[in-house]
Amino acid sequence: MSSIHNRPPGPGGIAGGPQGGHGPVRGVVPKVRAKNRSATIRRIWTYLNRQRAGLITVYIFTALNALVSLLGPYLIGQAIDQAVIPGDYDLLLRFCLFILGIYALGSAVAWVQAYVMTAVSQNTVLELRRDLFAKYQELPVPFFDTHVSGELMSRATNDIDNVSNSLNQSVTQLLNSIIMLSGSLVIMLTLNVSLTLIALITVPLVLLASRKISGLSRSFFKNQQKHLGELNGYIEETVTGQKVVKQYRREALEVARFRGNSDELNKVGIKAQIVSGLVGPVMNLINNLNFALIAGAGGLLVYHKLATVGVIVSFLNYSKQFGRPISELANQYNLIQSAIAGAERVFEVMDTPGEYDGEIRSELPRLKGEVIFDHVSFGYKPDALILQDVSFRAEPGQKIALVGPTGAGKTTIVNLITRFYEVIGGAILLDGGNIRNMDKNALRSQLGMVLQDAFVFSGTIRDNIRFGRLEATDEEVEQAAKLANAHGFIARLPHGYDTKLGPEGGNLSHGQRQLLTIARAILADPAILILDEATSSVDTRTEMNIQAAMKALMQGRTSFVIAHRLSTIRDADRILVIQGGRIVEQGRHEQLLALGGVYHELYNSQFKRAIQEDVS
Repeated sequence: MSSIHNRPPGPGGIAGGPQGGHGPVRGVVPKVRAKNRSATIRRIWTYLNRQRAGLITVYIFTALNALVSLLGPYLIGQAIDQAVIPGDYDLLLRFCLFILGIYALGSAVAWVQAYVMTAVSQNTVLELRRDLFAKYQELPVPFFDTHVSGELMSRATNDIDNVSNSLNQSVTQLLNSIIMLSGSLVIMLTLNVSLTLIALITVPLVLLASRKISGLSRSFFKNQQKHLGELNGYIEETVTGQKVVKQYRREALEVARFRGNSDELNKVGIKAQIVSGLVGPVMNLINNLNFALIAGAGGLLVYHKLATVGVIVSFLNYSKQFGRPISELANQYNLIQSAIAGAERVFEVMDTPGEYDGEIRSELPRLKGEVIFDHVSFGYKPDALILQDVSFRAEPGQKIALVGPTGAGKTTIVNLITRFYEVIGGAILLDGGNIRNMDKNALRSQLGMVLQDAFVFSGTIRDNIRFGRLEATDEEVEQAAKLANAHGFIARLPHGYDTKLGPEGGNLSHGQRQLLTIARAILADPAILILDEATSSVDTRTEMNIQAAMKALMQGRTSFVIAHRLSTIRDADRILVIQGGRIVEQGRHEQLLALGGVYHELYNSQFKRAIQEDVS
């Protein structure tokens, strides 16, 4: 684009954007702000609760699995007292077969539980990812000016994957732990109150250690997710700019920078894992201490004939089951904390005000194309204005050309017409109505844009052209391609209009991609056309054909044309010369040449340059 330097950051994370406030600043990774953890968990639960049928099934099978686990130690104790000590081996065999059947049932139940929970968690994150992507489509252009695309991709992939992994394990673990804790406690109290009190001594230690370690690890995992997003953004940026990297032979520099970024992530990740890794050893130490206390006290009770061996064996098993849920949850803190940190980053985006928030959807009659800029001022930063008191009028059907040096504000003007950005001062009127009062969706449906950077999507050529109007027939698509002079090269392709395009249209030349975007705009049949350096990437002969097609297309439509090659706009109804964010001259080509001002100087400099190129 000519007047907004809003290209992506260059290699190494250095923004390739504007200097001195002449465009939106790109490449800035926002600081991750902590949110309320309980609120984040509640929001995750609202998504999880949508899978109610699956959750109920999981609850039932988790409860069955827990009950089977609670029944096993009791049967073992009974087998010792009733069969092992008396020496009744037939009864012992029956006990063993029954216990084996119980644990086999538990394994089957656990498998069903895991299978259903996997489906529930995947469906939950599917909806979460869909909502996040839908939110991306609702966010205004300024949001993407200040966020690295790779970092946004990381939120839709890595962060949501962390949520998925946590849901898949933690939900069933939490329910199972509640049942196991309460069930074990009840049975332990039934077996021996004194031993139960001994078992409860270490519970405060477990809770205190878990709280301290989880609080510390959560901050580390949030920092890890932030660095991971930054690294993804850097990778995406460098891969996209590979031609620039190779042209300037900066491969070694980029490898060194990547190592620096990945080393930072490595350091943060090690800290997070070390802190969260303390949970397991600490919990095992406390549980082993608890086991030793119960075993010693139980031995004394058996020695004094206050309890049977079977009861003590059962109690030891239940004490393990009582402590194991706490330990397992503690061991999952790294996963849980990482998931919460990822969910916070996802919800941070989803809480960003959307472009259409508060807007009442309404129809907009077919525009005649009268455009009035009434003392418009605008800046990407409030204290650095790009446009200052710009006023002009475009009559319906006129061709308005915008010329001027790079950074003057030409593209900014057309970006305001599309409401990619909102004016700071003054007003823009379309057919007499303020565009601030118009539905953006309805407004843009009547605007057609062809940008300097020709962007095409993966898919067929036909689909790319039809992107301008989805309900268009194949005949209308081909007619649009003919008007844009694209039909010739499309017909020569092996599969014609059904030719598949690679990522970013890599199997086409830049000029061919530009022709497709022009055909897309033609098919959209807009009331107002915006052409931002639309023919800058095609050869002279193709440009002449495109100009002829555009001239027919622009009949009856208001058109705004931004062009550095002034020879292409000599037939414009009005030429606006922009300099320093102001209109310094305006008129027809001959009038501006006669003035002998800025336009005259620009035109003569291009004319002399063209002669020099012809001579050379």
